[in-house]
Amino acid sequence: MRHPTDGTLRRLLDEPDGVPDADRDHIAHCPTCQEGLDMARDDAAFAATALETEFPVDVDTAWTRFSTAAPRPRIRVVSRWRSRLRSPVVAIAGAAVLLTGAGAAAAADWLQIFQAERIAPVTAPQAELAKLPELEEFGDLRITDVISVRPIETAELRLPRELPRGVAGDPKYFVIDKAGGTFTFSAAKTAQTAQKAGATAPPAPPGLEGSQFKLSAGPGFAAVWASEQEIPALVVAQVKAPTVFSSGVPFATVRDYLTSLTFIPDDVAAQLRAFSGGGTLPLFSAIEEKQTTVTDVGGHPATLATTGGMNSVVWVEDGVVNAVGGSLTADEVLTVARELR
Repeated sequence: MRHPTDGTLRRLLDEPDGVPDADRDHIAHCPTCQEGLDMARDDAAFAATALETEFPVDVDTAWTRFSTAAPRPRIRVVSRWRSRLRSPVVAIAGAAVLLTGAGAAAAADWLQIFQAERIAPVTAPQAELAKLPELEEFGDLRITDVISVRPIETAELRLPRELPRGVAGDPKYFVIDKAGGTFTFSAAKTAQTAQKAGATAPPAPPGLEGSQFKLSAGPGFAAVWASEQEIPALVVAQVKAPTVFSSGVPFATVRDYLTSLTFIPDDVAAQLRAFSGGGTLPLFSAIEEKQTTVTDVGGHPATLATTGGMNSVVWVEDGVVNAVGGSLTADEVLTVARELR
């Protein structure tokens, strides 16, 4: 039986009586769907907070707290990164979900091997994407800063010149905190992951075993306009693009080795290998649940995604991930994105 759609998972939370018994039983016994259900709960919590939080926050104080990492109220987004990249929330619940991020490299001996310069879709059947291992299955992941979203009174954002039809009033603003962590590659863990998949991992290339990687993403801001039905009618978000630092291994070495593993689906690996250079951030998309189109915004490569009646467009400009989306048509989303001031 195929996995229920993201819409069915969300309906199980909002209107459980409307979900067929067969889907209920599948979800109850399927680890992949349970993970999707957890993501749906996170998304619902984010949307509810975005639409209901009213307490004011002084902007200068907020930035001071942010820069000094002082304790602060926030929404913690801790679901698994790879799954989040496949989530329909990408680009319409605040670009924070794009952040496969971790802490900035401070030492001079760290080499920058990746900075997101563009976003491109990687499309495959849901069953194929479900086979992709988590990052923790290739080594040890230590998260130092969890993605979080906090309400503020106003924000420095590029906003629409004109609001599309059906969107009115003032938005609510949010700051998206920096994400942080360190990943250490382990050949032993990779071999275990391959064995579980019925495959054999080839020897790691010289220098990869024990190599450390630091990834940096954020901070950023988002503006959310609510509709009369209290759902996000329009979201505009801008977040500092992800950057990856290495203790010495080049980006191409890591990419070529991981995409050569036989338990990575062939079509996914081929799409990742086809990206030129090291500046493309993949946006994973299940072909049964989301339609993606390559487009442009102001001359910058962009990805337009449609899922569940929601449209969103994501692109990178001047080192910043930009996202515009909501319960709008594709043309309306692109018009807003191309007319941000």
